[in-house]
Amino acid sequence: MAVYHIIFSPTGGTKKVADLFSKSFCTQSTYIDLTDPGRDFSALSFQEGDICIVSVPSYGGRVPAIAVSRLQKMRGNGARAILIVVYGNRAYEDTLAELQDTLTDSEFTCAAAVTAIAEHSIMRQFAAGRPDAQDEQELTEFAAAIRSSMESETAPAHLNLPGNRPYREYGYIPMTPKAGKNCTGCGLCAGKCPVGAIDAADPSKTDSKQCISCMRCIAVCPRKARSVSKALLAAGNMKLKKVCSGYKKNELFLQ
Repeated sequence: MAVYHIIFSPTGGTKKVADLFSKSFCTQSTYIDLTDPGRDFSALSFQEGDICIVSVPSYGGRVPAIAVSRLQKMRGNGARAILIVVYGNRAYEDTLAELQDTLTDSEFTCAAAVTAIAEHSIMRQFAAGRPDAQDEQELTEFAAAIRSSMESETAPAHLNLPGNRPYREYGYIPMTPKAGKNCTGCGLCAGKCPVGAIDAADPSKTDSKQCISCMRCIAVCPRKARSVSKALLAAGNMKLKKVCSGYKKNELFLQ
């Protein structure tokens, strides 16, 4: 049996949750980065005895489209999948359902799922500091429960997860980061952009139609030269302030 750690985490929040879970679930795993635009995901084929921990953020209540596209290229061949959906304290809506359908279509067997909170990737004041110590303890307990369930089960049953089909229409406040005067044109942001929306020859140019507002370019810029409109941030804050308030709990779903 091999364990694979398949993650889409542009700014690190989803990976932080997934790492906390994985270190309790197993001692060794192979990391597969779904944000890597240069990887041939169609070359990934798993075996029935494998376990794949698949972690994605919720973008507007959906799985990021580029993550869906890359997961669809893989072949599960019956490998069991643990689904982890991470969101910034608003709601995950249809993300679990869409991830389950995507993996099932790619011949994975969905065995368990977790939803967890992490600091919002754009408006950091929401769920600031999460995952925290309490989250780590819960993720450790979730990992133990899933491990025990997988070791004891004989025939995997269907995993019932919340969500609507058809999925909700994807909608959000588009925030395309721009390069400021401190930009040196190093091109790191272009090389790290999951969807190739930044011009490598001129990083000041970003294709707003291709950009998914993941904020990876802001996170990796060594000079902190990229940012989003303050007016859009203010509008986003007003939109999310009410729904992102309060302490939301992590959840575990087992067969």
